[in-house]
Amino acid sequence: MRHRLRTALLGAVTTALTATFLAGPAPAVAAGHAGPRTGFEESGGARWTTQPEEQELLARADRDSARLQVDRIGTTEQGRPLQLVRIGATRPPTADRTRHGNSVLLICSQHGNEPSGREACLSTVRDLAYATDAATRRFLERTSVLVIPTANPDGRAANTRGNSDGVDINRDHLALKTAEGRTMARVLRDYRPDTVYDLHEYGATPPYYDKDLLALWPRNLNTQDAVHEEATTLSERYVRPTVQHSGFSTGIYGIWTDPETGEPVKQVAGDGQARILRNTAGVKNSVGLLVETRTTPLTQAEKDDPAVNNRRRVHSQLAGLKGAFAFLDERRGRIEAATGAARTAGYADRGPVYLGGADNDPATDEEVLKDPPCGYRLDGAAYAEVRDELALHGVRAEQDGTGALVRLRQPLRALVPLLLDGRSADHLTVAKPSAGC
Repeated sequence: MRHRLRTALLGAVTTALTATFLAGPAPAVAAGHAGPRTGFEESGGARWTTQPEEQELLARADRDSARLQVDRIGTTEQGRPLQLVRIGATRPPTADRTRHGNSVLLICSQHGNEPSGREACLSTVRDLAYATDAATRRFLERTSVLVIPTANPDGRAANTRGNSDGVDINRDHLALKTAEGRTMARVLRDYRPDTVYDLHEYGATPPYYDKDLLALWPRNLNTQDAVHEEATTLSERYVRPTVQHSGFSTGIYGIWTDPETGEPVKQVAGDGQARILRNTAGVKNSVGLLVETRTTPLTQAEKDDPAVNNRRRVHSQLAGLKGAFAFLDERRGRIEAATGAARTAGYADRGPVYLGGADNDPATDEEVLKDPPCGYRLDGAAYAEVRDELALHGVRAEQDGTGALVRLRQPLRALVPLLLDGRSADHLTVAKPSAGC
């Protein structure tokens, strides 16, 4: 029965996700239904969808589909909109429904020169908006879908990795110095998505690091065990196998492997830094996953025709999303149980907090708060400096006449020392540990 349900889901919910772009342009809407096409689709992959085309597609879907709503949730330094798309079964899910049911947040093109994830997100938004089949409706009745189609619009316009100030916003999920980082933090706080799926691209280094799609879960040691387990399951039992079944090669992000033996050679990326979104998601009790598709052309056809390369990049992203949707549908009970338990675990205020290390790199003694303080005290000036960032993260602070006390006994327990302890690499300010809360 489970196999039949999964087959139906993958065939109906993700009709567009199974359509191959390798042979040329093809409609990516649910069978038998009209809908706006992306600029990428119209050109057969010869060019990427422009911002005006993106805005037109989203506006039309918002107008045509009762189940979808597009919200402007922020503005970049150069005045471009940051948008959140909310998709439900019959109407857009509210924040309250999203917080109390299974939900996923797709974050697309944090790096402006990595467009394939954005293309996959735009066509997925369109397909979910216009689909009328029973399997899609059933899926959306049980899973709220949130999408930030372009997380870095200024970088996308300039075709740069960073935003208009040159900042890598995927290193800003703790400090929240950028408009983009602050906007994503607000979405994580207000909607509390169970799963955060982050779409990227990378340049290959043949023959050690050249898979079509790489994936990686939160390595940060503050990720609760059950959340970590679901994140590795998402990668290793759903996304990567589905991508492989679609004819693409896969691997683990950041790990070079020997092409002859498949054994690891060295790690070049993918550590446990809490400021990176996949790790921030884990620290904030969500199932996080980073996916990276290969930009480097490796076949002669891809070298001769960039459109062939572009189509392969987008299609491998769509294959990954197909696996992610199956994960969301089949394991929704386990996902909700894992994230729900992780959010309540902080109230117990027990166990160590890790200031370093990763799931494949044990923390040193200096990187472990084995007996953390019950809280951190901020004087008036320090609290004024960081109060907005604490609020954006959803960290509760108790004001008094001399400043504020931030207790660890709260859902984001592990995040508190990362933000306020002077030994943390990414602290916002140095607060005084409190022994008497």
